[in-house]
This record gives sequence, C-alpha cells and structure tokens, in this order.
Amino acid sequence: MQRKAYVPGAAALLVALVAGLTGCTSGGGDDGSAPDAKANGAPASAAPPGKYRTLPEPCGSVGRSTLRDLLPGVLTLPRDQQQKVLRGVPAVTYDTDRRAACSWKGQAPDSSHQLRVDFERVVSYDPAVSDDSRAQEVFAKKQAATSVPVVPRPDADADATLSPGATTDLEAQAGKAGEAGGNAEESQAPEAPEGSGQPSGDASPGGSAEGADGSPSPNGSTTGLEPRVLEGLGNAAFIDDVLDRAGSTAQRRTVSVVFRTSNVIVTVVYAEQPAPAAEVPDSKELQEKAQSVARRLAELLDE
Repeated sequence: MQRKAYVPGAAALLVALVAGLTGCTSGGGDDGSAPDAKANGAPASAAPPGKYRTLPEPCGSVGRSTLRDLLPGVLTLPRDQQQKVLRGVPAVTYDTDRRAACSWKGQAPDSSHQLRVDFERVVSYDPAVSDDSRAQEVFAKKQAATSVPVVPRPDADADATLSPGATTDLEAQAGKAGEAGGNAEESQAPEAPEGSGQPSGDASPGGSAEGADGSPSPNGSTTGLEPRVLEGLGNAAFIDDVLDRAGSTAQRRTVSVVFRTSNVIVTVVYAEQPAPAAEVPDSKELQEKAQSVARRLAELLDE
C-alpha cells in the first residue's frame, strides 16, 4: 500500500488555525459570545437608571370630558371646532422620549382658559449619579424659581428608590415654573413679550396668596391657598398661584402644579383670564382643577 507523504508545513498551518480559533473564543460567555463592553469599562458602583425610559403622549393624556370642564368656552363652539380645540397643540421638541408637552385654549364670552401639560424625563450622564438624583436636583431648581418655600426633606435620599404647533401664552409661565433647570438640548418656551400680562422672570409672583404681613391679599386668596409644597403627589410636588394684571382692568390667574415621580417631572399649568371688569378668577377652583389633572397624570405614569 502506498503511503501519503507527510507534509510538515501543512501540519504547522493546521496547528496555527486551531490556536487562533481558541484565542478568539477565550474570555467569552458560555455561548462563546464576546463579553459586554460595560463589564470592563463601567464601575461596579454605577448608579441605577431611572424608572422611566419613555414618556406618555401629552395631547392624549387628558380626557375629553376633563378638557370640556377645564375649557368651558369649548362647549359653545361648533362640533368640528370643538374637536380641533380638544386635540390640543403639541409642543415642538427634539426628542419626545425626553420632553413632551401639549396645550389647549378655550375662549368663552366672559373669559378664556388655558391648560398646558409638560413631561420631562431626566437622564444623568454621570455614572456615579442616578437619574432619580439628577431629577431631584432639576425639581429643586424649578421650585426655587417660584415663590414656594423650600422645606428640607429628611427622606430625600429615600426618594431615589422610588407635531409642531404654535406657542401659547402659557409657555411663558411654564418656562418659569416647569422648565427651569432643563437640559440644553430640550426645547425652551419663549418669554412672554412686554405687556402680555405675564410676570417677568426676575419678579416674585405678586399677589399670589398673602400680603407682606401674612394677611389675605386683595386678590381674593386666603390662607391655605398660598404657594406651597403638596403631599401625596409623586415623590415631591408643589403648587404656585400667580395673579397678574393682563390688561387695563382684567386680572389673569395662573396656577402651576409641578411634581416628580422617579426621573420624570410633570408640570401642569392652568390659567384663567376674565373679560374686563369681570370678577377675579377664583384661586380655590383653579387650584383644585389643576391638582386633579396632576393626580390623573401621576396615575397615568404608574399604569
């Protein structure tokens, strides 16, 4: 029987190939896959991500029946115009998973009402700082931009476990109470022009609850309705109430409710502007309605 010739070079090549394959698979998982890059680069003590990765669709976050109650002027419109108003106007944002907002406006013979809801998902780019902790910082800046007193919370650390449209008048107020401290890449509401009836950014919200001596102010607000911290809404919440002269005689009242749930901050702004010579908008009614919307949005986030 004729034997095949032994080729040393071919044997050496086979050994090299086997060694190369062994080197390629070493260090991988049980299935031979390459290791996760984070396993080698991320610190073992990296802060956990926030609870929320997306945001609700804002224009669909408030029910039609609620909108009809908040915007009484809508009921006087023809059906097709009613539907247009109730659909709302979405805000222009660069990333709807990071920032999303919608506004509605209803005009009645004796007054006009506006509603705006704003969702902001806060993300920390520092691996040592959690999304919740960063959101807590942003929320504190929003509160500091209002007349709401800042009350230290001893359980603050525990909280960490836990289509383009036109801008509206409310965006100026939302820029103060709902957008202070936002990220640079997120859309910012323009400031209200002079004479629009909106308070300036550096002025304290005049006429929002009590006079300098602590007595009820002439705007009709009483003790218990002043700008304050709210309990039982998200991880932290506050309400602000601003009464501002919108024209020669009419006075516009704007109520803002801001709350934080994990790494999402929600702002509800509800405003009423009566016709000239009409009564001053009722603080209690506006506050109750704004809080009702905020609580429904908190439930929506938990669903």
